[in-house]
Amino acid sequence: MNIQEYFTRISYNESHKEADLQTLTVIFQHHIQAIPFENLSMHCGETIELDLQTIYNKIVRKKRGGWCLESNYLLFWALQELGYDICMLGGNSYKPAERAYSAEIDHILLKVVIKGNSYIVDAGFPGPYQAWQPLMLISGKDQPQIPGIFRFMEDKGTWYFEKVKRKHYIPEQSVPFTDMPKLGNIRKIYTFTLEPRHINDFQELNTYLQVSPDNILQKKSICTLQTTDGLYALVGWTFTEMKYNYMEDLDLVKITTLTDEEVEKTLKDKFNIVLENKLVP
Repeated sequence: MNIQEYFTRISYNESHKEADLQTLTVIFQHHIQAIPFENLSMHCGETIELDLQTIYNKIVRKKRGGWCLESNYLLFWALQELGYDICMLGGNSYKPAERAYSAEIDHILLKVVIKGNSYIVDAGFPGPYQAWQPLMLISGKDQPQIPGIFRFMEDKGTWYFEKVKRKHYIPEQSVPFTDMPKLGNIRKIYTFTLEPRHINDFQELNTYLQVSPDNILQKKSICTLQTTDGLYALVGWTFTEMKYNYMEDLDLVKITTLTDEEVEKTLKDKFNIVLENKLVP
């Protein structure tokens, strides 16, 4: 495993002498714009192994993406190689259908400390809930970014991560619509504590997500990638292009239903992914 090879994979060719916030931000942005969040392995008969060498080969050498456990573990390795003060944390994702956070830890995120300030770095939350920059770990402060306004709220040692929703505009429809169901303008994302975790703490989760029939990753093939002004998302046969802040507080959304042949072509053209095995969306 070679940090230069990782940099080539994410098209990063700037200086990385200083383990500072600016370098972290640029590497992070290159990472999320080059490495898709995807669970395609589950839908083409491949096993996902939570082993750094395996993840490195898959994402860096085979130019695939990965889900949060893979993408954030690779980013953890890269930032550690560069000398950052970094640790893993465990998160509990919010499930809108149940209006509750998951009872068990089901997400991995990273905490980086620079000059005494803590930042949350998470390259593994798909779609419009992916932050584009490291977020300062501070309670109650709005942190505006291109995808929207993010913030943390802390209560008795538990941190809550959320995003202010924006309206979506779909050209085929005459009226803009917002996220359904309408539960106010805040989208809860996940909770976490600052208890440091080890990758072994997530091995059981990695296995469980691949065999549990009732989780969304098992039900749907997902591939999303951040772009320079929005994102691409392929969920099953549905391809969505989103452009952030197309108009004030309004994101432009284009939705296309694809054929099987178009799914393969879209993966190659938009996500730079060529699968070794047949995908069953």
